[in-house]
Amino acid sequence: MKPEQRTMLPISGGFMTREDGDTLHIEGYFSVFNSPYHIMEGVREKIAPGAFSETLGEDIRALTNHDTTLVLGRNKSGTLELREDSNGLWGSVRINRDDQDAMNLYRRVQRGDVDQCSFGFFVESERRDVLPDGSVEYIIEKVRLLEVSVVTFPAYEETSVNARRRQEDDIRRRLLEEERIALRQKLKGDR
Repeated sequence: MKPEQRTMLPISGGFMTREDGDTLHIEGYFSVFNSPYHIMEGVREKIAPGAFSETLGEDIRALTNHDTTLVLGRNKSGTLELREDSNGLWGSVRINRDDQDAMNLYRRVQRGDVDQCSFGFFVESERRDVLPDGSVEYIIEKVRLLEVSVVTFPAYEETSVNARRRQEDDIRRRLLEEERIALRQKLKGDR
């Protein structure tokens, strides 16, 4: 199964760079809680607070543009720090000065040319709420995080959008069929 990816637009300027002596960092939020992502007309989803809490101890990598050949850091090696706070999933990547790709990205973030993020994960638990206006909101309650990425062009993966659309279409078809069956039973009972 292919992991899903979600794109988060920058908040408060997005990612930033930081120097700590000789150590360089790229820091920012990879996910913001309760920030709706519109999937299609009448359907959106949000990441709930605490969704990452059980996965942060797993082996997670920081990548550039979801490219597994462009590893910026890894929590297992101590070059990626991730934590949840009341706002979302915050991360700090310690940049390897000997890695030209990482240094190029660091400079792009520093200049403000790159300031968005995304993350790859599997949904472990979610809830579907029908709102008073009839729209649907999915609340992702728990994920298994695989990677976080600093991205140039954030794009919600088509496979994720199509998967969610198929899921929602299936639910709507099933609910419509249940309504039809209930109406037929009611009509038969009234005769």
